Amino acid sequence: MKRRNFIQMAGLSAGAMMLPFTGFGREVDLAELLTPLMDAKQKKQLADIALNTTRSLGATYTDVRIGRYLNQFVTTREKRVQGVSNTESFGIGIRVIANGTWGFAATNQVTADGIKKAAEKAVAIAKANSKFQKEPVKLAANPSYGEVSWKTPIVKNAFEVPVKEKVDLLLAANAKALEKGASFVNSQMFLINEQKYFASSEGSYIDQDVYRFQPGFTVSMVDRQSGSFKTRSAFSAPVGMGYEYLDGKPEDKISGPGGIILYNKSYDIIEDATMAAEQAKEMIAAKSVEPGKYDLVLEPSHMWLTIHESVGHPTELDRVLGYEANYAGTSFLTFDKWQSKKFKFGSDIVNFVADKTQVGSLGAVGYDDEGVKCKKWDLIKDGILVNYQAIRDQVSLLGQKESHGCCYSQSWSDVQFQRMPNVSLQPGKSPLTPEQMISGVEKGIYIVKDGSFSIDQQRYNFQFGGVLFFEIKNGKIAGMLKDVAYQPTHRNSGILAWRFAMNAITG
Repeated sequence: MKRRNFIQMAGLSAGAMMLPFTGFGREVDLAELLTPLMDAKQKKQLADIALNTTRSLGATYTDVRIGRYLNQFVTTREKRVQGVSNTESFGIGIRVIANGTWGFAATNQVTADGIKKAAEKAVAIAKANSKFQKEPVKLAANPSYGEVSWKTPIVKNAFEVPVKEKVDLLLAANAKALEKGASFVNSQMFLINEQKYFASSEGSYIDQDVYRFQPGFTVSMVDRQSGSFKTRSAFSAPVGMGYEYLDGKPEDKISGPGGIILYNKSYDIIEDATMAAEQAKEMIAAKSVEPGKYDLVLEPSHMWLTIHESVGHPTELDRVLGYEANYAGTSFLTFDKWQSKKFKFGSDIVNFVADKTQVGSLGAVGYDDEGVKCKKWDLIKDGILVNYQAIRDQVSLLGQKESHGCCYSQSWSDVQFQRMPNVSLQPGKSPLTPEQMISGVEKGIYIVKDGSFSIDQQRYNFQFGGVLFFEIKNGKIAGMLKDVAYQPTHRNSGILAWRFAMNAITG
């Protein structure tokens, strides 16, 4: 592989990490991408083959997921197109309980014979695993929803927008950044459509059509004299929306400190790319931060990652119990802290919710991947740890009778398990503008957008960077800073920042 192609693919992968991974799949042409494969009636017939087969072999529970995962990647660099890729992944995953034990098998042979063989394999695996199972799986009750459907409420299907229109927009954004002196600019659009059909032996047949979208770019500025450089990434976000996200409506723009413009429910990529080039110049010229103690004002485009790492992962019940430790580690929010009903996670104004229903959000769906209707629930209430994220075979451990609806699989070929929903810090009682929040800060830093980070394997101590940093002096912005990273000053635990350092929240 040539170096340039390697770098291109590495950048593509880094961007795609913001969106749920869907396995990419095989390359297909655009016409095939847009052609419906089968309707709900056909999917039900195929699902019933699996349900009947596993029942006949002694399975006491079965769920079936038929998934068609479509992706489109459009990438550009400066004045040229780097690549356009359309992929499809299609198959079926079958999960069963037999002899009180889970079994799972998957196949891309979505035919009567292929499904029957996969169903037989799933039951055989469950029975083999049962020899080592100490206690039978306990599933929380779940209603039978019959035949229902759900679709992401998009206005404009991004897959149906001509590739030329997407390329023209990306190249126009690149051109604006180059006009402002950018040395390099890469831009891209990532599109995902998950066509997911769920059926269970409990009588649910759920057809979902899920859309996700992320446009973005990176603008780099090089100072040839000093050899220094800075990169400013896009202020866009991955969303559960269609192409209407790129409308850039004036009412969705937010004026921030230092002349920045932030975006809410829609995004203006050309305006942002123009600002990015100008700000990259300022970033090079900015003074380096002086090490010390500062009050921080964290903009939501930055705050999401701090929440994700220090609140989202620690409240995943599988990590709490030690069932999961891969990549993101375990959790300091151990069972005894929750059982006490008084563990002080944050100050009294700190409230975190988990929510799979928030319209336009990345994690919004109607039903999770084990057929549970999605909902919203409290994790931290008035600073106290009150709940975790748990699914059907976990909630009994909490003494609860109902799944939280946060089970997810990244593809038809992978077994579903507990995954993080949208986790959000709730706004304070009194709305405040960024200027009002800054006005009470004598010595501080205003941080925009997420950057590098590190956190320990119990999600306990952390350090975060960002993209743009503005010095605050006596309640006013005093200029841009660079080389900023923060960690809490409390020696024993980074998480104590939520408990002692949270003074104001707006929304």
